[in-house]
Amino acid sequence: MKKNFICMYLFLLATLASCQSCSSDYKDVDDIVVEGVETPVLLGDPFIMLHDGTYYAYGTHADDGIEVYTSDDLKTWKYKGMALQKKDVWADRWFWAPEVYEVNGKFYMYYSADEHICVATADSPAGPFTQSKKEPMIADEKCIDNSLFIDDDGTPYLFFDRFNDGLNIWVAELEKDLMTIKKETMHPCIHVSQAWEEVWPRVNEGPFVIKHNGLYYMTYSANSYESPFYGIGCATATDLMGTWTKYEENPLLQKPGELVGVGHSATFTDKAGKLRIVFHAHKDKSSIHPRAMYISDVSFEKVDGVDRMRISKDYMTPKIVK
Repeated sequence: MKKNFICMYLFLLATLASCQSCSSDYKDVDDIVVEGVETPVLLGDPFIMLHDGTYYAYGTHADDGIEVYTSDDLKTWKYKGMALQKKDVWADRWFWAPEVYEVNGKFYMYYSADEHICVATADSPAGPFTQSKKEPMIADEKCIDNSLFIDDDGTPYLFFDRFNDGLNIWVAELEKDLMTIKKETMHPCIHVSQAWEEVWPRVNEGPFVIKHNGLYYMTYSANSYESPFYGIGCATATDLMGTWTKYEENPLLQKPGELVGVGHSATFTDKAGKLRIVFHAHKDKSSIHPRAMYISDVSFEKVDGVDRMRISKDYMTPKIVK
C-alpha cells in the first residue's frame, strides 16, 4: 500500500511538472489573432477582476510571467501585455494560477511560481507586478494555487494547495501586510473524499471562497487537469477554520456541452451585479492544450432552508480581438 502511494505521489509530481507545457506558444498576441477570425482567450486557471468599469483577466499561459487581457463586456477581450515578468520576481519558470485583488488602492497578485506560492504588488491592475523581496510565501515547502479571502471583520486568509496528501486544500491567516502567512494558523480544509474525484490522481485544488448569507462557499477542482473528467465541486463551512462539508451532488460542473477538462475556477460579480464563474477547458476532446477561458452563471437554490450553489451548464466563450 505504501509503495502504491509513493508511486502515485511521484506520478502526481510529474503531472504538475508537465504543466510547463501549458505555457505560451507565441510571444505576441498578433501571432494568434487574425482579423475577422474568432480566437478564444487562451488562459488556463483563469481569473477575472472588475475594476473601474473594466474587466481584467489573468491566467496560466506565458513562459516568462503572467499576461493580462481587458474587456468591457466579457465577450471580447484585448491583450494588454505582461502584467508580471519573471525578471521582477522570484523564480524563472512555471507561472500559474494568478489572482488579483485591490486592497486600499494597492493591487496584490497571488500566483504560483516553480511550484511555490508567491505574491507581488502593483499600482495598477495591468501591472507591472513586482516583489521588493524576491521570495515565495513559504520557502521550504512546495505549494500552489493561493487564493485570498478577506472576511467581514477584515481578517485576511489565504487558501492554497499542499502536496502532503496528493494535492489537498489548506487555509491560514495572513498578517496585515497580506503577504506573510501566520504558519501557526495553518489548517486543513478538504482532500480527496468523493468517488467522482478518484478518476486520477489524488487532487483537490484551485480553491476559491465566497461568503453568502453568512455561509462560506468554496469552489474547487478535482482529478488531474489533464483528465477529461476534471470538474468543479463545492464545499461549505460556517467557520473558515472549521469543518468543510462537500456537496453530495458534486460535481457542480463537469463536461458541460462540448467541453471537457473543465476546472480551476473563480467567481466574480459583473457590472450588473450578477455572480459569474470563470474556468478553463481543454482545447477539444482530443487535445489538452492550449486551454481556453469560459464564463458561466452562478445562482443559489433554496434546499431545506439553506442556499445551495448552482453553476449553469450554459457557458460563454470569450474571444480575443485586436
